[in-house]
Formats: sequence, C-alpha cells, structure tokens
Amino acid sequence: MKLLKLLLGVFGALLVLADPAAAQTVSANAGLGQGIGAGLAVVGAGIGFGLIGQGLVDSQARQPEIRNDLRNAAIIIAALLEGTALFALVICMLFVK
Repeated sequence: MKLLKLLLGVFGALLVLADPAAAQTVSANAGLGQGIGAGLAVVGAGIGFGLIGQGLVDSQARQPEIRNDLRNAAIIIAALLEGTALFALVICMLFVK
C-alpha cells in the first residue's frame, strides 16, 4: 500500500510539473504514454497473479480436500486476467499515431 501511494504521488508530481509547451507536441509524448500505459498494465497483471497465487495457497492450506476445485477456479481467473492485460497492452500500442 505504501508503494502504491508512492507511485501515485510521483505520477501526480509529474502531472503537476509537466511543461504545457511539451504537452502540445503529441508525437514527442506518444511513446511516453505508450510506455506508461503498458507498464501499468503489466504491473497490474503481476499484482493480480500474485494475489491469485496467495489466495490459492491459503485456501489449499485451510481445506486441502477441495484442491482441484480451487485450482480450476484459479486457472479460470488467471486466464481472464491475462486476457485483460493483453487487451490493455494492445490498446496502448494501437491508439498512438
């Protein structure tokens, strides 16, 4: 949570300190936007996969008899998360000219 607050603070400071003249040149900032968007998508997916794994291990430790059901649910959730992350990466790469 501290890391998230730090990242949001740094991003907010970058927005406040951004030069308005530099914002007018779209082509110069297009690659920066792509990189930030793609990075956020990948980091978000990584956090999501970590939380899925943590929940799976905790649940299996509490109730080992439903291991197969938990694994199937985790695989489905991970597949949906991966699809969302790939969609976000594609959107980041397509909408910058």
